[in-house]
Amino acid sequence: MLKPDPTFCALPFCADLAALDAEVALFGAAHGTPYAPGRPSHAAAAPEALRAALGWWSAGPGQFDFDSLGPLFGGARAVDCGDLPGSLTEGEANRAAIRETAGGILDAGAVPLLLGGDDSVPIPLFEALAARHERLCIVQVDAHIDWRDEVQGVRHGYSSTMRRASELPQVEAIVQIGARGPGSAREQEYRDALDWGAVIHTARDLHREGEAPALARIPEGCDIVLSIDVDGLDPSLVPGVILPAFGGLTYQQCLDVIEGAAARGRIAAAAFVEYVPAQDPSGIGAKAVARLACNVIAAVGRQREA
Repeated sequence: MLKPDPTFCALPFCADLAALDAEVALFGAAHGTPYAPGRPSHAAAAPEALRAALGWWSAGPGQFDFDSLGPLFGGARAVDCGDLPGSLTEGEANRAAIRETAGGILDAGAVPLLLGGDDSVPIPLFEALAARHERLCIVQVDAHIDWRDEVQGVRHGYSSTMRRASELPQVEAIVQIGARGPGSAREQEYRDALDWGAVIHTARDLHREGEAPALARIPEGCDIVLSIDVDGLDPSLVPGVILPAFGGLTYQQCLDVIEGAAARGRIAAAAFVEYVPAQDPSGIGAKAVARLACNVIAAVGRQREA
């Protein structure tokens, strides 16, 4: 693992997963499965930018956080395990490294929190979880549904994330929140998702009804994976995405999704992907995403104390 400078919110750096002693372990994966080998992902610089987004005012575990009405990180012991080096050409090697790292974190009894990278990096995270959990529910925040079977002959790219998840027998439910506008999906992918049983709660549904109807579809007893593509948030909050889609989630709505999911089941892992620093010159989007990651850690901390 590559040591980051700085670590996320000044968390301790853990270089050796065999010595991991924490409840949440964050790691970065800038590279997943490329559509064009040799070309860096549009989100390759995201882990570094997200780590640098928050200053001293968000780095003290003794600080009271009014988002979660408790201490920062909810009292959870968290560490930063650094970044995977990654390859611009070897997608399978990148996927194997993500699977191995996530698996090591899970085997140590911690919750992996993955900073991408594009939306291909959660696929091996889901695979690592499926090898260790009997029942999973993926709660996805995203402007797009990601049900393409392949794009340009690539089956593990960032348009196929939920399709690949649906093929894992341990994935019992997929709850997708925030879809809007056009993306890579055609009508067939939308129908495939519904036929599989995915819950698609569009951004319009969310603004009309809130998140509760979607989260109520999480099966009782499932372990929950939060898969947050930051283009699910409105571009007025996070402009740093490749395809801005208007009418997205507010910060508070995404926070409510995180906390509402945590109220329905145990958080097993989380991923934040698709942040594009070059499209966010003020850095405000990075701050929003980093704060949401803090709240995921806090939600895990509260669950571990319960």
